[in-house]
Formats: sequence, C-alpha cells, structure tokens
Amino acid sequence: MNNFTYARAVDTADAVRQGAAVDAKYLGGGTNLVDLMRETLERPSALVDVTGLSSAITEQVDGSLLIGAAAKNTAAAEHIAVRTRYPVLARAILAGASGQIRNMATVGGNLLQRTRCPYFYDQDGSRCNKRSPGQGCDAIEGFNRIHAILGAPSACVATHPSDMCVALAALGAMVHIAGPDGQRTIDFADLHVLPGEHPELETTLRPGELITAVELPAVPFARQSAYRKVRDRASYAFALISVAAAIDIDNGVVRDMRLALGGVAHKPWRALKLEAALKGQPATPENFLAAAELELADAKPLTHNAFKIELARRTIVAVLAELTGEIA
Repeated sequence: MNNFTYARAVDTADAVRQGAAVDAKYLGGGTNLVDLMRETLERPSALVDVTGLSSAITEQVDGSLLIGAAAKNTAAAEHIAVRTRYPVLARAILAGASGQIRNMATVGGNLLQRTRCPYFYDQDGSRCNKRSPGQGCDAIEGFNRIHAILGAPSACVATHPSDMCVALAALGAMVHIAGPDGQRTIDFADLHVLPGEHPELETTLRPGELITAVELPAVPFARQSAYRKVRDRASYAFALISVAAAIDIDNGVVRDMRLALGGVAHKPWRALKLEAALKGQPATPENFLAAAELELADAKPLTHNAFKIELARRTIVAVLAELTGEIA
C-alpha cells in the first residue's frame, strides 16, 4: 500500500506550491497516472488535482491559439478553431483513444504519458532501464515489434505513445510552464528527450513544474494538414507508425511544410531532414519518396520491427500525396 495525500489546487500558484513536495504528482484526468499507480510504477507522496485550472481555448491577437492544459481532449478536438485551422490536431486526438478516455484526459496530461512498452510494465520478469536505470533493457533482444527505430541508443528502445504529441510536434507548438522558479515557455521539440544516459527521464520539466498551456502558432497552411495512424486494429490501439503533416504548395512546388512521425522513437519525431529536402522542390510522389528515404536513412531496426521502415516510408508518401492531390 502506498499512502498519499490528495488536494485540489485553487490556482496555478497553489498547484506549484503543493507540487513542490517531494514525489508529488499533478493529477489531470488520471487516465495514465492512475494506471501507473495501480501497477506501482508511480508511487507519489501527494496528488495535486489540477483539473480546476485553465481549460480555456483562446484565439490570440497574433493568430496563435492557446489551449489551457486542463482542457479535455474532446474539447480540444471539437473546438472550431482546431477543426478548421489545425485539422491535423483534431484528427490525431480522435485517433488516440476512445470517446470515454478523451472525455477524461487533459491536454497537459496527454503530453506526459509514459511509454506502453510491456517490459516497462513487467516489474517481476523483465529488466528495464527506464524503470531501474542500469538494470538493462530486455526489449532489445526480446519481442520488440512496437519499439523504436530512430534515436534509440542501447539503453532504451521504448516509443512515445501519444498521437496528440505527434501533431503538436509537426505544428511547432510551444509549451507554457509554471514552476517554483517562475514561468517559462519552451519549444514543443524541447519538451521530450531521447534516452541518452538517462532513460528514466522523459521530459525536460524540472521538479515541481506544471504545464499550464499549449500554444499553437499561426501557421496558415496548417489548414491543409492530415494525420494518419497505422495500427494493428481499427479502434484504440497505439500506433505502429503515424504521420502528421501540413504542406504549402505554390504552382506545384513545396513552399513550406511540417511533418512528424509517431511510433518510431522515444519522443515525437520531427522529420527535419525530410522537410529541408522537400522545400523548394516539385510536389511529386518521387520527391516525397526520396525525402522519406533520407529521413529514415539512420533507422536502426531491431529483430522484429524492421517492417516499420518500409511502413513509415509508404505512410509518409501516402499522406503527402493525399494532401497535394498527387497519386502515390
């Protein structure tokens, strides 16, 4: 039995004050944290309920959209500005979970999901560097069909589970944070980290820090965006591969674009090499394929997941072809 205290935060300052306690955790919808507590993978000393904090979704004067961290996933997906200006995000949220879970889960909590690697959950029978640093990683030589092919060192090959985060990575979102040392804003790309020497660390959040909002920049061509998720079954399964993309075409040439991959790495994977290769080039399936191959050139498959490379390549080409009206 793990005893813990529970308190509802009245505002952000109160949440941060209470969250500064040793081993305290912020509680949003609880759709991941409560599961982890049941499995004793998380053993907080205190739960600080932040569901009463900002859930507003507000259009800013500079054209950006500010989404309060306490907003429910359903509310974000259904908001008219998200559906019309950032359809890739709405589609990613809808692909991510059942309606019941979307109604409970919060935007801030979605960003902090932990991996669904079965070796991470198997405390009695498997070694896991994420759970116990230095212990080893049984996934590397085990059944690793769902695991990472990009950015994965020998310490950990787990993948990030969120669909929403793949869309946010593609959009170049910003994350607003409050903590004991004040407030700060970081690029979404800097929130999650690759395993490196510390596979137990998944984000750059400092002790006691709380995500307060996610900001979507004004990206006019994000209206022309899409999300595709390839999974083992049609409902409520995590991605084998997912692609979030937005593209701006001028006279058949790629003027600008954003693309991110899910299911391939320890964090949502922004395809910067692919983007650079396509900008200024004709929007053709042949160029899409060449750019996809460039992005995946450093992929390192494991025993059971080499198929992900070809699956990612084909999915990238298919999504870009869909957005540009080309035939892949």
